[in-house]
Amino acid sequence: MTQDYEYERAVEISRNALGFLQKSRTPPVPKNYELFYTYASGTNKELNEAVREMLAAKNEVCADDTAAFYDTFIGASRLDNKVEEVGNYMSTEITEVLNSLASAADCTTSFSQSLDLVNEQLGRFSDPQQFKMVVRSVLAATQKMAANTQELEGRLSASHKQITELHMDLEMVRAESFTDELTGIANRKRYDQVLAESITNSEETCSPLALLMIDIDHFKKFNDTHGHLAGDGVLRLVAKTMQANVKGRDMVARYGGEEFSVILPDTGLADAITVAQQIRTAVKAKELVKKSTGASLGHVTLSIGAALHRRGEDPKQLIERADSCLYAAKHGGRDQVKGETDEDAYAAMGAA
Repeated sequence: MTQDYEYERAVEISRNALGFLQKSRTPPVPKNYELFYTYASGTNKELNEAVREMLAAKNEVCADDTAAFYDTFIGASRLDNKVEEVGNYMSTEITEVLNSLASAADCTTSFSQSLDLVNEQLGRFSDPQQFKMVVRSVLAATQKMAANTQELEGRLSASHKQITELHMDLEMVRAESFTDELTGIANRKRYDQVLAESITNSEETCSPLALLMIDIDHFKKFNDTHGHLAGDGVLRLVAKTMQANVKGRDMVARYGGEEFSVILPDTGLADAITVAQQIRTAVKAKELVKKSTGASLGHVTLSIGAALHRRGEDPKQLIERADSCLYAAKHGGRDQVKGETDEDAYAAMGAA
């Protein structure tokens, strides 16, 4: 009965998950399926609350939101589990090392006592045979001590290797949790973290900080015309091109769906606009080709908004101002960059 119930429940959850995917027109790839399966199962309260809030606000969970939800509620959970797993391994290794050190300490004490005893006996012996016996005793104790020391060195070396491998494993999982799976650039979770850190650093050092908000023009139309696989190719191409046009501590991130963002530390507004124009021009120059047929799919263009951080401003406020500039770029005809000092962008910020 229990197995039948578990099977029927799993089938029901699967149906509900597929229903959510269909309703939101989200591609049923493994990552999206896992997200909606978790939601349908009701096992992640934070995820369910976030989805309910979004449904109450706009009556749907669109494809653009699923990546952010996955990174926040599924990816983060995996990282926590991996941290716990590595922590348990570390604890076991440390315990074994401490036991080895305690054993070595006992051996050292025993060796010291043997030497003290020999020292006492040497003063009383006159017979060469007795002297030889004492020497043999010292030699045996020394050999035992050497063997224990070698064993301890081996154990410590093995533990060092194991802990190093665990550390590398944890770093790999951590990097994956901060990376957008499709494009290979920073995801929204990493973006939020770095933007907050960049704002703090900007205010502490009184250095400029610029932000670009970037949107692929007519992406939905391209997706509907050429399909999701071609759309994924566009996202990867844009991400790669953007990455090639920034440097140093600049960070490119996928903000959500077809929207990207670039954090530009130590960069004024004029220089940020220059970077934005370079990105826009580089992407526009790329011709899209369908791999299966070699047919040209044309070119894509970007609309970009640029804003400069103001002292005392939080990340949300900076994003909203850069987003208003992006809106002005799209409203002005797309395929262009608008900085917050542009008249129409300034008007858009005032209306927001």
